[in-house]
Amino acid sequence: MNEASADTGAVTLVTGGGTGVGRAITEALAAAGHRLVITGRRAEVLEKAAAEISANGRTVVPIQADIANPSSVKALFAEIISRFGRLDVLVNNAGINAPPLPLEEVSFDDWNAVVASNLTGAFLCTQEAVRIFKSQNPQGGRIINNGSISATTPRPHSAPYAATKHAITGLTKATSLEGRAFNIACGQIDIGNAASDMTTTIAKGVLQADGRIAAEPTIDPRIVGEAVVYMAGLPLNANVLTMTVMANQMPFVGRG
Repeated sequence: MNEASADTGAVTLVTGGGTGVGRAITEALAAAGHRLVITGRRAEVLEKAAAEISANGRTVVPIQADIANPSSVKALFAEIISRFGRLDVLVNNAGINAPPLPLEEVSFDDWNAVVASNLTGAFLCTQEAVRIFKSQNPQGGRIINNGSISATTPRPHSAPYAATKHAITGLTKATSLEGRAFNIACGQIDIGNAASDMTTTIAKGVLQADGRIAAEPTIDPRIVGEAVVYMAGLPLNANVLTMTVMANQMPFVGRG
């Protein structure tokens, strides 16, 4: 996507855009000329990230929200429309994990927390984005979901995370199907071992399907950001439905 001026770039929302992979995505999209809104539950984290990324004149607006709360999500999208008048791209990136436990030991609270953040939050944001995409002029927009490689192949002791990420694939396909008639494109990026707070244990050693504990390689999250920029920059008559970006030496192909 060609760089655009600060007042003409695509208006893009990144959930969980203040830290980790989400921040890398935000930085890459800002460099590509997007006007960014980042959201999350910790205002101080969002404000720090927005200040650092926008220091060179890029537009990055922090808006605190709880994406698992319908009223909070409605308020978030209403503020985006109030500030910018439209929305062009939604990146459903926010997500959490539960403690690595056998599925029979997962607490109901931990299950609910992961489902709320990873799945319900993506669904609620997708609903609001689709409503805007259908009603704005010109009509349409793009949604990019962070699926994770766990959307196809789980790790041991990851039932809540794997279940929600498998569900994201269904949400991606359903959104893509229903969006066709309204110039709405929806795709999914499945990320494998991008370095972040969530992958620190992976680099040190993590349980494998055969029972071994082994360290796994990681990749720079900026690579993920570059991939999202490519997906986001396509014209709306084209779509990357699924893309896997992973550490080449990680034990994914043939896992188990």
